[in-house]
Amino acid sequence: MFQWPARERAILWAGLLAMLAPTLGPSVGGFITDRFSWHWLFLINVPSGIVVALLVAWAVDVDRPDRRAFGSVDLLALPLLAVFLASLQLLVKEAPQHGWASADMLLLAALCAACGGGVIRRSLRERMPLIDLSAFRNRNFAAGCWFSFILGMGLYGATYLLPVFLGLVRNYDAFTIGGIMMVTGAAQLVMAPIATALERRADTRLLTTAGYALLAIGFIGNGFMTVKTDFWGLFWQQIMRGAAVMLCLLPTTSLALGGFEPYLVPNASGLFNLMRNLGGAIGLALIDTVLGHRAPAHVNAIVARLQAGDPSAARLVGLPTERFTGVPIGAVDEATRALVAPLVERAGLVAAFNDAWLMVGGLVALSMLALPLFRAPRQTLGTRREDTDLSHIA
Repeated sequence: MFQWPARERAILWAGLLAMLAPTLGPSVGGFITDRFSWHWLFLINVPSGIVVALLVAWAVDVDRPDRRAFGSVDLLALPLLAVFLASLQLLVKEAPQHGWASADMLLLAALCAACGGGVIRRSLRERMPLIDLSAFRNRNFAAGCWFSFILGMGLYGATYLLPVFLGLVRNYDAFTIGGIMMVTGAAQLVMAPIATALERRADTRLLTTAGYALLAIGFIGNGFMTVKTDFWGLFWQQIMRGAAVMLCLLPTTSLALGGFEPYLVPNASGLFNLMRNLGGAIGLALIDTVLGHRAPAHVNAIVARLQAGDPSAARLVGLPTERFTGVPIGAVDEATRALVAPLVERAGLVAAFNDAWLMVGGLVALSMLALPLFRAPRQTLGTRREDTDLSHIA
């Protein structure tokens, strides 16, 4: 009877449990928000967090700390790192609303660049750096971090775009939105054991190619929504993205971290996960920028087409097409303007959402140009592939 090695079993179970959050989270969160208050989304994590902390203290076996090394670690880089990450998060969050070229944002960008440069400089020069950047000398790891960055952009981008569209355009409540988004989580849940089995048998580079191609198709497929797009109009795109996630995550993790000795994996995995989170933060900033700038531009374009008598623009907005015959319609009274304005704004917002979906899908597709950077995975000297436990990445 065939049995998966310990590494594959650990990744499978970690992946399955991790997928429960996107599968059940949106619906449970929507139910809690509708029936109680959004505050309970945070408060409900307090007792479960305490239980997890106690389980970790009881069950997890970690190395004992070497307190003698504490004094030799470059702790001066710690405040630089904290300011760098904090300023970066503030920059990508606030810049879409305040403008990337505003004085405050430029000052924040300068602070971020200065502190980030300081961290990199100290990490390269110190004997015991706070962050060991030597992992980036490994070509597979550097390429894997790039794809981890893109995966974070896709994961967080889809999780942000879809509920905002359903809430603002379709006017659905939180519980209904959660039910629609369960499709992605269910696809991830089904794909987890399949991807784990494939990752053991197939070329990880081919799996990575398939995963990011599916992810790009899932995003681009959402770039043609209308004001009437509903559950089934979003169904197959969610299936594609959900199936793609595990094919993106597991192979790139193996390629990026499989060549390191076990004692080097924690540092490398920390950088690998950081890149995914940075990708998510920067992706959300780009999406907010697109929505903020493109929606007004689309509204102006639709208004111009309506005034020119374009029947396709009237059909897009949801107006009767009888009056739109290709002849300018002239001045519009205030009552008509008040009636039409919300419809035009909604259509412009949908067009901006489509731009955001296509932007992220295009970036995912372009990222695949880096696939040739991956070398064929090689067994780590003195370490069998089955013995390298990467389950904490899944």
